Parts: sequence; C-alpha cells; structure tokens
Amino acid sequence: MARRAGAPEVNAGSMADIAFLLLIFFLVTTTIETDAGLDRMLPPIEPPDTDVVIKEKNIFEVNINKSGQLLADDELIDLKTLRDKAKEFLDNNGDGTCTYCKGKKDAQSSDNPTKAVISLKNDRETKYGTYITVQNELVGAYNDLRNREAQRLFGRAFTDMEAEYLNPETSSEAKEALKEKVKKVQDLFPQKLSEAETSTSN
Repeated sequence: MARRAGAPEVNAGSMADIAFLLLIFFLVTTTIETDAGLDRMLPPIEPPDTDVVIKEKNIFEVNINKSGQLLADDELIDLKTLRDKAKEFLDNNGDGTCTYCKGKKDAQSSDNPTKAVISLKNDRETKYGTYITVQNELVGAYNDLRNREAQRLFGRAFTDMEAEYLNPETSSEAKEALKEKVKKVQDLFPQKLSEAETSTSN
C-alpha cells in the first residue's frame, strides 16, 4: 500500500521581504497631520540700542489665573467680552492722530493702534484650552479691525487676502499683488501681542 503524501509545505522564505515592502509602502503613502501652532514673531537676538519706553495707558494687560478667570486692566471680565475690550483698546485713538480709527478717544486708554500693546500673562496652572482660547480672542480682535479696514480700502476681508497670500498654491503674480495690500492693512493695526513671564499661584 502506497504511503500517503503529507500536506505540501508553504514556502515562507519570502514573507519577511513582503512584510518589509508593505511597511515601506505604508510609511511612504501615509500622511501625518500636524498642528499649525501659534504664529508669533520672536524678539531679535540682539537687544535694541535704546530702551523703548511704553506709556502704561498704551498697554492692555490680560491676566489668566489657574481657575481660568480673566483680569483685563485689573477688571474681572468674561471671556465673551475679551475681544470687544481688546478692540476698544486698539481702536481708541486717544491722541487723535489716527485718521481711520473709530474709537472713543479716551485719554486714559491707548493713543494710537501703532503704539498699543496687548500683554498676556498666565499662571503656570492655567489650562491649555483656556490659554489657546484667550490667544484666539486677542488675535481675533486684531483680525476684526484689519477686516474692517481691508473692506474699506480694498472691498475684501483681510483674513481672506492673507490666507490667499500664504497659500503655497497661489501664483507668484497673485502673491506679489497681494503683498502690498496685506502689509498696508497690517501696518494700520500692527499685532503687538506680548507674553509676560508666567506666574505661579500661592
């Protein structure tokens, strides 16, 4: 009687090569999303030759404590009103030199948008979500005022122009046309948003 042949063996010699090729394929084709982060200009390495003196009324101080409460110019405010408070400060025109401002011209508030500085200070225990939300509201105040002026000057929102200018798919000719417009609006309301040293609650 003939011996029954066993089941044929599977040649697994090339399995490691196949797995390696699949690994390379997925590494090459997979895209990993990254957060854009916060757009901030770092100070120059070299200190300026002269000390810059900023009047206290030209500084809008925003403090966040560890509980997420906001203090704007020593006044306890709600997060919903922060953007309006910041816009009121930036657009104040205290010295009357701003021809495009529509503020109250309060002598106790900022003189001019080019002199106005927003200073943000947070506690070490401040929640990251609160910190980002406050940052967004302050940047939003600048963008709202810039949008207003861009609509007046060019009939278009500043944020749309800036997004198109920064888009890598925008043609060089279109970028060149937008560059001067974007800069002009930015110069009307320069974003002077500084962060003070983080404090620790007792």
